[in-house]
Amino acid sequence: MKTKNILGLLVIAVIILGLVYIGLTNREEKETLTIYTYDSFQSLAKATIPKFEEKYNVKVKLITLGDAGEVLNRLILEKDNPRADVVIGIDNSLAAKAIEAGVLEVYKPKNIDVVPEELIQALDPTYHLIPYDYGAIAIVYKKDEVQNPPQTFEDLLKPEWAKSLIVEDPRTSSTGMAFLLWTIGAYGDPGWLYYWEKLKPQIYQITEGWDAGWEMWDKGEAPLFVSYATDPAYSAYYSNGSEPNIGVILLNGTAYVQIEGVGIVKGTKHRELAEKFIEFMLTNDFQDEIPLNNWMFPASKNATLPDVYKYAVKPEKIINPDPEEIKANHNRWLQEWIELMIEGKSPEEVIKERG
Repeated sequence: MKTKNILGLLVIAVIILGLVYIGLTNREEKETLTIYTYDSFQSLAKATIPKFEEKYNVKVKLITLGDAGEVLNRLILEKDNPRADVVIGIDNSLAAKAIEAGVLEVYKPKNIDVVPEELIQALDPTYHLIPYDYGAIAIVYKKDEVQNPPQTFEDLLKPEWAKSLIVEDPRTSSTGMAFLLWTIGAYGDPGWLYYWEKLKPQIYQITEGWDAGWEMWDKGEAPLFVSYATDPAYSAYYSNGSEPNIGVILLNGTAYVQIEGVGIVKGTKHRELAEKFIEFMLTNDFQDEIPLNNWMFPASKNATLPDVYKYAVKPEKIINPDPEEIKANHNRWLQEWIELMIEGKSPEEVIKERG
């Protein structure tokens, strides 16, 4: 009898432990926030996400998927069965595509007042995406290797710069799309098609994303790279504050300013936690880490900039196309770029197909 009682108690104990385990597992699932973002976000994530996890006693699952364009493409593919709760890195060059695709939910954070209104209006005044940082697109070079860099869009077309430029693919890279929009801002539509036709011989490689392009440029495969005007600050920081070796070219003295945003994925099962994370991204715990980890300017007016940011170059003239113009023409511009650069059609053929 005693043996039977003991066995019975053991069975009950196993059942109870099983129920407790299931309960804990379910609780863990409910408290896990899944975030999609681009590869180079990892440094900023390591500096900030543990603070969020500790504050709210939750787990963040960070999934990196190449560049921002690839991240958005994944969201669109998973639209009917979303697997992420938050997406980080969709910028003003991709915002229209993301909103049109219906993969984001509207959310206006309680602490949105720390973000300048002009950043909100330039990214998304409907609050599908919330600005968290920004920076000017530029062409960078190494000062000890390039003595007389091109200063204008036309300079870049000169024979001495043939096969010299690494540029990101606008189909998969937000930086690449931003560069395309920079040329559209400079030459208008359809003028940009004729400019890119002349730019073809100058391109050394079109890479999928910024990381691949940076690695190629850093190894010295080509002298010029489409990157950011904050790169000299990066150079100075990693050379202990000495004069940076990275130079910045703002063609024609202009720039396209990229504004990166965070949004809630439509269909998330963790809406409340997603809202808390977006609000956390606007606090100083997150914003103060941006300059030395993401090498962009923080969106918050309350954030502190490190000393090396005196080397970051700020454009005097911004030539971003109007957000409504981007929204209306984004897909067409991208398709026309494909026809011109990948399919080998002439500008005249591309324009003719517009109808």
